[in-house]
Amino acid sequence: MTLAAPAERAATLVEALPYIRRFAGQVVVVKYGGNALAGASDDDALALFAQDIVLMHQVGMRPVVVHGGGPQISELLGRLGKTSEFRNGLRVTDGDTIDIVRMVLIGQVNPQLVAAINVHGPLAVGVSGEDAGLIRAVARDADLGFVGDVESINPMILNALLADEFIPVVATIGTDASGQAFNINADAVAGAIAEALGAEKLVYLTDIEGLRRVIDDPESLIRQTTPAELDGLMADGTIAGGMIPKVESCTHAVRGGVRRAHILDGRIAHVLLLEIFTDEGIGTMIQ
Repeated sequence: MTLAAPAERAATLVEALPYIRRFAGQVVVVKYGGNALAGASDDDALALFAQDIVLMHQVGMRPVVVHGGGPQISELLGRLGKTSEFRNGLRVTDGDTIDIVRMVLIGQVNPQLVAAINVHGPLAVGVSGEDAGLIRAVARDADLGFVGDVESINPMILNALLADEFIPVVATIGTDASGQAFNINADAVAGAIAEALGAEKLVYLTDIEGLRRVIDDPESLIRQTTPAELDGLMADGTIAGGMIPKVESCTHAVRGGVRRAHILDGRIAHVLLLEIFTDEGIGTMIQ
């Protein structure tokens, strides 16, 4: 046995030290999506993600997890014999469907994330955008039913949990002034929460390695960029489809005071730690 492996581990810890000092006490909002997978199974992916979040918390950072649950919603709708209809990428959500969405996000996905984190101690608390008026929603389009946009964020409950050193895990259901529930895009919610909390970082875990200047060229990965450059890439069609909500949320959040936003490949084990605590970093950073 050589000393190479222990020496490398020690070097990694030393490399992380300035980042631990820099980000101590700072809020980091992490959007965890259904496509952000690492390891051989969903359970493995969730366990690795939970380890990253707990380590961030243990070194003094203040992580906030935001999640959606599109694949799980589609699965349950299918099992119940309901067909999902999408318009411009948005699920048409009638009265029955919004009940199913609430059931999945608040009753299934949120508890799974909370439980995975709490394997490491009593740290995570699940909340919904309905709790304490966290997410005020407004209907996007009458033809879409109960699909909403973020009208405002009331971060009171998140600030209270962070002050007590808990990790909030947020399900992206919002309500309007009458109490009607709406399903809201989780990317948009993550960005709005990051702005409301004055976050140091906003991180999206997805199923690509980052943004590219040339879609089919892996060598064109964009390591660092600005909101202005991303506006141009969206305008010329380089960034399209499902990446648009993420990129729009990133640019809006950075312009709104969030210091940095990141788009990372959640299929890479411990990608959060690689981005936050190493010199080289990984994925795409917007600042």
